[in-house]
Amino acid sequence: MKLTKLNMALATSLLGALSFSAMANDELTGLMKDDNQWAHPRKDFANTGYSAMSQINKGNVNKLKLAWTFATGVNRGHEGAPLVIGNIMYIHTAFPNNVYALDLDDDQKIVWSYFPKQDPSVQALLCCDNVNRGLGYGNGKIFLQQNDGLLVALDAKTGKKIWESMVVDTKIGASTTNAPHIIKDKVITGCSGGEYGVRCYISAYNIENGTLAWRAYSTGSDKDALIGDDFNKENPHYSALSVYQDVNGGNKEGGSFKPLPKEKLKFPVKDLGIKTWHKPQAAKNGWEQGGGPTWGWYSYDPSLNLMYYGTGNPGTWNPDVRPGDNKWSMTIFARDVDTGMAKWGYQMTPHDEWDYDGMNEIILWEHKGQKLASHFDRNGFGYTFDRTNGSLVVANKMHPFVNWASSIDLKTGIPVKDPKFSTHQDYNAKGICPSALGVKDQQPAAFSPKTGKFYVPLNHVCMTYEPIESKYIAGQPWVGATLTMFAGPDGVMGGFMAWDGINGKSIWYNKEKFSAWGGALATGSNLVFYGTLDRWFKALDADTGKELWKFRVGSGIVGNAITYGHKGNQYVGVLSGIGGWAGVAMNLGLTNETDGLGAAGGYKELTKWNAAPGGGAMNVFSL
Repeated sequence: MKLTKLNMALATSLLGALSFSAMANDELTGLMKDDNQWAHPRKDFANTGYSAMSQINKGNVNKLKLAWTFATGVNRGHEGAPLVIGNIMYIHTAFPNNVYALDLDDDQKIVWSYFPKQDPSVQALLCCDNVNRGLGYGNGKIFLQQNDGLLVALDAKTGKKIWESMVVDTKIGASTTNAPHIIKDKVITGCSGGEYGVRCYISAYNIENGTLAWRAYSTGSDKDALIGDDFNKENPHYSALSVYQDVNGGNKEGGSFKPLPKEKLKFPVKDLGIKTWHKPQAAKNGWEQGGGPTWGWYSYDPSLNLMYYGTGNPGTWNPDVRPGDNKWSMTIFARDVDTGMAKWGYQMTPHDEWDYDGMNEIILWEHKGQKLASHFDRNGFGYTFDRTNGSLVVANKMHPFVNWASSIDLKTGIPVKDPKFSTHQDYNAKGICPSALGVKDQQPAAFSPKTGKFYVPLNHVCMTYEPIESKYIAGQPWVGATLTMFAGPDGVMGGFMAWDGINGKSIWYNKEKFSAWGGALATGSNLVFYGTLDRWFKALDADTGKELWKFRVGSGIVGNAITYGHKGNQYVGVLSGIGGWAGVAMNLGLTNETDGLGAAGGYKELTKWNAAPGGGAMNVFSL
């Protein structure tokens, strides 16, 4: 075939793009494989939170000492984790999302710092404290997703701003709290604002110049959601028009929902992101204010070229005003990274009645050659999927106290709801477990390929829940429910467990006085690290759950533990600074039981262990 100049130019351009993509990906992949580094929010594309480092082990972990600390100069909740690239640690803060680059070769001297100029009014949009979940790295750049929606690329060596792109519109109540994830030549970032009736999406920006590559909405038409004809090809029943039959009127007091058997499901159906929202909310159609936020963690399988993430709650917590399954909120999606097109999607909590956001991390792993993905959902069920096609392998309760549903039908994936715990407008439903916090919230679990087990920080909290009438006003809170929270039947508010992802059962389970709100770290010496709201940083035996070491830091921990190596020594570290949903009421001095979306009443004892607001710091330990 004769090449024209145009064809040659296109071929050269394509080759250059492919080469750049490969180089960007190869660099980050290499850093992830080097356990001296922590180059990705959860260590690797699979979101394992695992490092093979083993210098700190069961025999010497009790000798861990504080090596150094760094005060961020910012108060409120410090979620996420720093990055370690070479000899530099990059630390982020809660609002206003300052960034510091510390030289590990020079006693943590500040190499550069970046101070965003954000409108202070943005803080009012952040429902669950002024959190930011971390930074991304790729192609010599540090990426920051500011709370005000601005995505910023900084030169990793100098801190100089290279480009910026606006991801969301704060005027309608949208904000951004997630860590940017670098996958191939894309920066993947999300959207917050489910409590403001924001119609959310996930976006991919080109790493080189910040231009938008693709965007996939959580609700709306298949075109807007980037859903094609081959979506859910192996599990077409996931694309059913409705998975429940109304009982006693469904969306009214005393009503509930009976799961339909597979033979009665109508599938596959197009444009479910519109058709499963049966009643307009306020002046618009429900899907136009459909929520589906995407503020969690994103994973990636290079061999399949698929990224995985979860979407959050449907807009407004009052379920009676949005009958239907409300797709594609509360959904795990697998998407082609290059195009954004969805390969499969599974809705975990159809017609959510409890704010069981589905945005928790998806962890990729293998068992006997099968490519799997596991997810510990707010709704209290631990899921394992065949990640190639979304087929459901396991869906079991993470703890027996989960009562909103008795089980999940593996043939259909539909939860069997208990009508006693359905919620309806102006009816105060009592004793619902878990609370809206979920059995696990944003605090990511870890997976050890050595033990083959997951290590999961937990909430053990129940609630009363009363949906109320709420008018939609753009840019104003649109929660539509009041709730109170209280300790579950174990008599505590938290826990930490090891989980068998194949058999769907807990191997061991430790109680915690408060929710374990810090993300977990697993290491090659079969240790597990995590932090607590009452200021403890702990190390456990991964095999037995036995506590081997703990250290009390200056403020409650909602950050994720990391480890890295420097000059032949292994270090472990974690951000402290209490906050997040569990700590937001304390940080703001709120005292009414329902304040802070129920956190004020549930977590009022935190004031006995923490100063408010929580002061941010990085804490690093070594032998």
